[in-house]
Amino acid sequence: MFDLEGKIAIITGGNGVLGGAIAEGLAAQKVKVAILGRTKKTVNAAVEKIEEQGGTALALVADVLDKKSLEQAKSKLLKQWGSLDILVNAAGGNRKGATIGPEQTFFDLSMDDFSAVTDLNLQGTVLPSFVFGQIMANTKTGSIINISSMAAQSAITRVVGYSAAKAGVDNFTKWLAVEMAQKYGDGIRVNAIAPGFFVGDQNRDLLLEPDGSLTARGKTITTQTPMKRFGKPEELQGVALWLAGSGASFVTGNVIPVDGGFSAFSGV
Repeated sequence: MFDLEGKIAIITGGNGVLGGAIAEGLAAQKVKVAILGRTKKTVNAAVEKIEEQGGTALALVADVLDKKSLEQAKSKLLKQWGSLDILVNAAGGNRKGATIGPEQTFFDLSMDDFSAVTDLNLQGTVLPSFVFGQIMANTKTGSIINISSMAAQSAITRVVGYSAAKAGVDNFTKWLAVEMAQKYGDGIRVNAIAPGFFVGDQNRDLLLEPDGSLTARGKTITTQTPMKRFGKPEELQGVALWLAGSGASFVTGNVIPVDGGFSAFSGV
């Protein structure tokens, strides 16, 4: 269906909730999947899970903000599998100091945390694209899929650092799509997925009470989401598979919402 069997992919942050779901979706389509992350234990666990499901996976322990470690990961990938067809930039995250608490104002922002969050989410997308995109430039074929956020498209209260970084990811996605097409032809495509609200380790306490019921913020979000619920990680798989495969051969420079209608709803 997606024409992906035998392709080779790297998923940065593939040891996380959303990146892991995308990695599993690719592996189920017979894609060879390299999981790249900083923590050896969680990277190996993600690889083992894919292998237990019958997929083929490779562990790459590297930091998306460290060019040397990414170059080492690229060398390991090329030695093992010889090429690269798909790069999913799913590494990212937030910090408490880069958000504004209910009783805080903008002037309580930690600029150190703001810088750390913008580095991780924006530079952590640019640098892997720089390192691994060179393989695609040499072969003049490939699909780069960045992970953006609804926070990039609308002003979401409290989330200042992450929102700014993901807005940068949107712009970089469009810029790189144009650059690759103009310099290397129509075989390299660059797009982004913009998830709506999904429950992960970092935001669970903001969205859910210990008993699983919604917090006040969780209720606000689901009220603004026409489907009246949070997304499930596996619901990112379909659009990722489409963007990775030949069915999206004329699609580049786009940011695709997967948000239950959040971006379409005015609130009225």
